[in-house]
This record gives sequence, C-alpha cells and structure tokens, in this order.
Amino acid sequence: MLIVNRANTKIINTPHGSEIRPLIDRTTAPINQCSLAEEILPPGASVTPHHHEVIEEIYYVIEGEGVMLIDDEERKVGEGDAIYIPRFARHTLTNTGEKQMKILLVCGPAFYHEDHRNK
Repeated sequence: MLIVNRANTKIINTPHGSEIRPLIDRTTAPINQCSLAEEILPPGASVTPHHHEVIEEIYYVIEGEGVMLIDDEERKVGEGDAIYIPRFARHTLTNTGEKQMKILLVCGPAFYHEDHRNK
C-alpha cells in the first residue's frame, strides 16, 4: 500500500508563481496510467498557456475562483468545479479572486514533463 501525505511532498515552484505538489505520480510511485497533484495559484497569477499531446487532464477547484481558457472558450470557475482538458487543447487558468486557488490536477496517463508544451 502506498500513502503519500501532502506535508511530505516536494514543492515545485513554477515560473508563473504557483506551487505544485506531486502527490502520486511518476516521481513518487510506480504509476504510469494516472497521476494526482495539488496546485496553489496565488491571486492574479495565471498558469502559463500550454497543451499536452498525450495527456488528458482534469482540474478540480477545491477553493478560490478564476477564469479557465481552453482553446477559444473562456469560462468562470470556482469551488467544486471539475474542468476537463482534452489532448492538444491549449489551456490556462487565471486566479481572479482575492485569495489563493487550490486545484487538484488529475492526468491520464501520468504526467511527465516532456508532454508539457508551451508552443
């Protein structure tokens, strides 16, 4: 049995100012079909626009509010929203609130950096 506690995870500081904590992914477990991470996005910050060619992704908003842009579609999102991001869809999330956004990131197959494409 593998249990990973958030308090014991490595923090990845992103160029856009967020903190990502890989909970169960290729760096913490012998997993390759899916992964789970937590992202803390500060007020006013935006996830760098990017896409994945292999990975499908789900953002689940635990707290906070923002605007999600997937390709040309923009929608307000907030606590309790699950957002599906298909392969090849360019996407970004902007925290439009006054407090941090806490988001769960679910990927299938498991996230790997080589599939994170900014262009």
